[in-house]
Amino acid sequence: MKLTVLGCSGSLPGPSSAASAYLVEADGARIVVDLGSGGLHELQRHVDYEGLDGIEAVLISHLHPDHFMDLCGYYVALRYGPKRPRRRVPVWGPANTAERLTVAYGDTPDPGMAEEFDFHAYPDGEFSVGPLTVTVTRVAHPVTAYALRLEHRGRSLVYSGDTGPTPALVELARGADLLLCEAAFRDGDDNPPDLHMTGRQAGEHAAAAGVGRLVITHVPPWGDPEHAVAEAQTTFDGPVQAAYPGARWEL
Repeated sequence: MKLTVLGCSGSLPGPSSAASAYLVEADGARIVVDLGSGGLHELQRHVDYEGLDGIEAVLISHLHPDHFMDLCGYYVALRYGPKRPRRRVPVWGPANTAERLTVAYGDTPDPGMAEEFDFHAYPDGEFSVGPLTVTVTRVAHPVTAYALRLEHRGRSLVYSGDTGPTPALVELARGADLLLCEAAFRDGDDNPPDLHMTGRQAGEHAAAAGVGRLVITHVPPWGDPEHAVAEAQTTFDGPVQAAYPGARWEL
């Protein structure tokens, strides 16, 4: 299983990175995890236009624009591009993903985007996406938001999505090889609850879950990823790195 960072800027795209978007590959299957503003541009560095309908699935953590908005451009490519897609691309997300996406694009609800995307609401428990086993859990954010665990051949990747501190993330991440964890806030600031985490808190969650590696992501353009890494290193003694566009990890 391979993780490639397409975008990792928190809350909005920044001068050096698209918003949240990640590519996971396993046994030839490509799964996109979040597709925030600018993510489609980066995805096409790895998958050309004619391959976009070959994406195994798109998994959306929650419906804030910096995590799903480039699905609008993806829809345009599938609907109006010169090559008709072979199939609808599966999109997994919160229960209202199809409706929210249609409103964001300004389309009519019927048929909306159902001819290009095959929408699924996250179920309870495990489900399969191509060769991967996926498990999701609700986390602490102002809208319905999920953290995701992706497993393949005994290896595991957990993505926090956007969340404040929560034991639910620790439980989902137990024993994971890599935790891709947001750290949008700085320790010591007057941070609102149940919104985002600091680097220190990301490290605490990684330590409590016993993960093998921590990758810090979703630092906003006004933040400093290396400061977040330094915070995380005060509470987690395993390897800690900052995500950046094009970064890859083999699991």
